[in-house]
Amino acid sequence: MRLDKFLKVSRIIKRRTLAKEIADQGRISINGTPGKASSQVKVGDELLIRFGQKLVTVKIADLKETTRKEEATDLYRIVKEERISQE
Repeated sequence: MRLDKFLKVSRIIKRRTLAKEIADQGRISINGTPGKASSQVKVGDELLIRFGQKLVTVKIADLKETTRKEEATDLYRIVKEERISQE
């Protein structure tokens, strides 16, 4: 599954166009390598996403083409969440 589609379906990022922009800005890495919107992700991959002043590490638990809002959080597991210090 494409990275931008996974981010939208899992509702980590609400809109696919926004997920594409963030990925293309180099703010997402997949297993330690920079990810593009078109990068393929699979179960077990670890995503490091930079949201403003926050770094979130997420592990992909499942892949689905569509999902209901209540089930979206079952697709991933948050491994670590940390704030980036402003110096």
